[in-house]
Amino acid sequence: MSGLEIGLCSLAAMLILIWLGMHVAVALTLLSFLGVWAIKGNWVVASKLLALAAYDSIASHIFGVVPLFVLMGLLVSVSDIGKDTFEIAHRMFHRVRGGLGIATVAANAVFAAITGISIASAAVFTKVAVPEMLRLGYTPRFATGVVAGSSVLGMLIPPSLLLILYGFLAETSVGALFIAGIVPGLVLACAFAVLIVFLAHRVPSFVGGDEGRSVSANGEGNDAGALSLAIILAKLGPIVLLIGLVLGGIYGGFFTPTEAGAVGALGALLLALAKRKLSLRGFWQVLVETGHVTVSISFLIIAASIYTRMLTLSGIPQFVIGGIEGAELGFAAVLAIYVVIVLLMGTVLDSTSIMLVSLPLILPVMIGFNADLVWFGIVTVLAVEIGLLTPPLGIAVYVIASTLDDPRIKLGDIFIGAAPFAAIMLLVLIAVILWPPLSIALVY
Repeated sequence: MSGLEIGLCSLAAMLILIWLGMHVAVALTLLSFLGVWAIKGNWVVASKLLALAAYDSIASHIFGVVPLFVLMGLLVSVSDIGKDTFEIAHRMFHRVRGGLGIATVAANAVFAAITGISIASAAVFTKVAVPEMLRLGYTPRFATGVVAGSSVLGMLIPPSLLLILYGFLAETSVGALFIAGIVPGLVLACAFAVLIVFLAHRVPSFVGGDEGRSVSANGEGNDAGALSLAIILAKLGPIVLLIGLVLGGIYGGFFTPTEAGAVGALGALLLALAKRKLSLRGFWQVLVETGHVTVSISFLIIAASIYTRMLTLSGIPQFVIGGIEGAELGFAAVLAIYVVIVLLMGTVLDSTSIMLVSLPLILPVMIGFNADLVWFGIVTVLAVEIGLLTPPLGIAVYVIASTLDDPRIKLGDIFIGAAPFAAIMLLVLIAVILWPPLSIALVY
């Protein structure tokens, strides 16, 4: 077999192994080793390539950004910050039809700015927002759909672990990617709010709810004005300060992303201690979970680096570029095909797997077209994140279902509720593609 044939067989085998349930990093590493062995005809060379790639891929100190931001996000999750922001947002929008849905989106946007993990957002607001929305008469489909839709903001509004992963894979500035994610993230949040108002007025049977009552997030009758400025500052002040410290430090040039992660982790720890939400046992659990997430991400980065080298040896990237040149496809056509493929992959693969499978093939093509890799990163993350809401493998939907553990709410109901939000994400994706300054205007 030629190197090209070996590379093509490895791509097919990878999709099959991942679909059968093998961990994506294990599949990539195994196929990389076998691929290099088959191409070079020497298993010693394949072994040395694995060892060299494993060292080179995460040797830089910049990879310290991963555990630090994960630690910050997990500490924030145990500090009831999601609950505080939801209560404030509820008081602001409780008189608007569909206001509790808008409050969920607003609280999720704030929560996203200090966690960067969509799954964490989905889990937190399933516990905080869904029971309150159901109690006020919102339909289960709408209540769970709002949480599923707004949870994806965690992977677009910085800091975002998916943007960090893209930055490593594409060798692109993580700080620039963070800046580029701000405007699209805010646009998406506003689009979600507009969608909720539209549905509340035009399709009230889908939304439900009773916004005529003035009920606080803790279930007590209250007027919005009863929440004093002092209480608002006490609940939101630390959150705003933490966001400003981390993101302002990066954008102002005071911190590198790694240093900002360290400052944010320390700030989140102090905040958790000040709110008395963190016991010694809880802190140990946070550290253990941080280690699990960090090892998982590092393993994925190593596996992706190894697999990229194997594909380069096989000649697959050159074959793809040659095929595009032979077919005389323009940039717009290639980008459209890529987005469609990513959207289809989102129905069967998780976000990380999609990026690890697709980026080694498409990045050389994008570089050949002189595409802006920061803009392309936002396009990729938006397209990939739609997969969190689409069946049959919408990870955010499964997280919500497992967190609720309510037999009355079926998995299909959550998918139906999330469908309008997936459609809005697609529209925002198209807007970013057609108007690149929407994502990179703040970068350059």
